Formats: sequence, structure tokens, C-alpha cells
Amino acid sequence: MATRRGVSRRYFWARWPNSRLLQLRLCDLGVTFEGTWLEDCVESLYLELESRGIRFRPHVWLSDEWFSPGDIPGVAIPFYLTHRTLMRLERAQMLEVEGGTRAQCMMILRHEAGHALQHAFQIQRKRRWQAHFGRSSTRYPREYRPRPASRQHVQHLGFWYAQSHPDEDFAETFAVWLTSREAWRKRYRGWPALKKLECVDELMSEVSLSRPEVTSRARPHSLPRLRYTLAEHYAERRALYRVSFPDAYDRDLRRLFSDVPGRRRGEAASTFLRRNRKDLREMVSRWTGEYQFTLDAVLSEMIGRCRELKLRAVGPERQLRADFAVLLTVKTMHYLYSRGRRTWIAL
Repeated sequence: MATRRGVSRRYFWARWPNSRLLQLRLCDLGVTFEGTWLEDCVESLYLELESRGIRFRPHVWLSDEWFSPGDIPGVAIPFYLTHRTLMRLERAQMLEVEGGTRAQCMMILRHEAGHALQHAFQIQRKRRWQAHFGRSSTRYPREYRPRPASRQHVQHLGFWYAQSHPDEDFAETFAVWLTSREAWRKRYRGWPALKKLECVDELMSEVSLSRPEVTSRARPHSLPRLRYTLAEHYAERRALYRVSFPDAYDRDLRRLFSDVPGRRRGEAASTFLRRNRKDLREMVSRWTGEYQFTLDAVLSEMIGRCRELKLRAVGPERQLRADFAVLLTVKTMHYLYSRGRRTWIAL
């Protein structure tokens, strides 16, 4: 993979097929954070913090997923982001690469920095924090039912994640706050969520003058200590996140796309939808007035199901786009107003 300095770092497994790569232990990958595009992203995060008067710098390390431990003011970054081969494997196993672009990576880093800062300064103990966000001690739910039209929370990572727990509400609000003050004041004018952003603004002014209460530099689940194979890692993740998609779309998707063996050389329907994802969201959003976050949730399920069914996009692209936009509109309405399981999001 090309590093930020343009030097190619070679790994013995870089050209291995997925079947062989999956037998390798995580600790044997030998990847490092230094010298990759991730290092640039973290440096950009530090500059953003500095520009807002925050001297605190969360430490980072490589692990098996994104997280910030509750008693450690740092951020774990998933190993697969260090090399394009590992990113391809991640997509093959999990159907997406979380944080796989610079823009997405920065969004997640800002969110996780909010968690790390909360841990460092223990600001969840402040009455002002509790008045706006609730109690950090609230038990995390296994799933939550989002309210897409709610203006009580900011919208940052998608799937209305701020609605899932007080800590996530704060981390999402912090991530928005860390961007341009003028931008969030304009974006959330008239929203109750603006009060939360103003609360964060005040709390961060206090933090800039304080020393962290928690200064641990521990790196739990550090990549060199993870002795299970990639196959075991992905088997556990797929079970945890239940990477499967509802079959309620099958009849309509098969009408629109092809599963005929002779059509296997055509573009995969999942690839076609990912390529047109942004345009489709914007188109249907204009038609319906629905939030693009909602549309993206339904799109994710349909893309996943197309991949599982091995469907192909056959026919004029313009017609396929138009037909799918109609299908997406119908399925989104069902997603929002049905009382079924899909109105809930697993956490």
C-alpha cells in the first residue's frame, strides 16, 4: 500500500487470495499505523482539536474494530484500514468498509475523540452534561428504534446513532461541534439539538483550561496481541452483527435485476447500486422529502441482498436507475411505517 510519503510498503500476504489470507492470525499481519494515510487523518484530528482550543490528544492504536474504552482516553482503529488488500477482505466479509475513505475516517475519528475526551475529563459527571444528554450510566440497549424526524439530536454518522444512548448523543454532538461553528449554528438553527451543541461549546471552554482526570495510555486489544485468525475474527463479527439481509426484497429485486446464469458477466447489481447510491438517495429524497439517512438504511439492506442473491444489472442503465428509484421509494415507505423488526436498529 502506498504510504502518505509515496513509499510502497510490501507485505508477504499482499497478493494472497482471501481463502489463504483468512488463515492468518491478526498478530501476524505486521501492519503498522505509522506512515499510512491513517496517520495523516489523526494529525488532521489533532489540528482540529487545537484550532478549537483543546490541548488534549487522544492516543491511537490498531485493533480489530473502532472503539474507545470507557476508562481509557484513547481510540482504537481497525487494522483493515492500513492496507488495500485488507480493505478488500473486509468488504468481502462484511459488505462494507467502515471508515474506508478519508471523509468517513475523519467523521468516525471525531466521534471517537468525543468519547475519549469524555473519558479523560469525566465530563459526564457534570450536571449540565446530564441535563442535556441524560445519564452515562444508562445501560446500552441491544437495539433501538430511531425517530428519523426528530430534531432533538444531531445527525452525523447515520442511522440516527445519537438516539441510541446518552454517550453516543454526546459523541455525535461533539463531532458536529468540532467542525465549523458557523456551519452547525446555521444547520441546526431552530432545532432543540442546538442547545446540546451550545452546551458542548461551553463544556469545551472549561476543558481547554483543565487537566485530564484520566491519563492512562493503555492499548487494550492491541493488534500484536490478537492471536486468532482472520477467519475466526470475521465469523465472530458476522455472528455479532448478524450480517444477513431480509428476504422481503427478493421478488422485486429479481424482477429488476437478473439471476440467470448466462448473465454472470454483467455488472453485479450490488456494485451498480453502490456506484449510483448517492444519486439515487438524492433523487428519491427530492421526490419524497424523506431524509437521505432513511433512504440509505434501506439501500444498505437492498445492496446486501443483491450481493447474497448474486444478481446482475442487465439492461439500459438509465432505465434501471429509474425503476430502482421507484422501488426504493416504495420500500422506504414500508420501512418507516411497518411495525416489523426492520424499524429497529441493532446496536
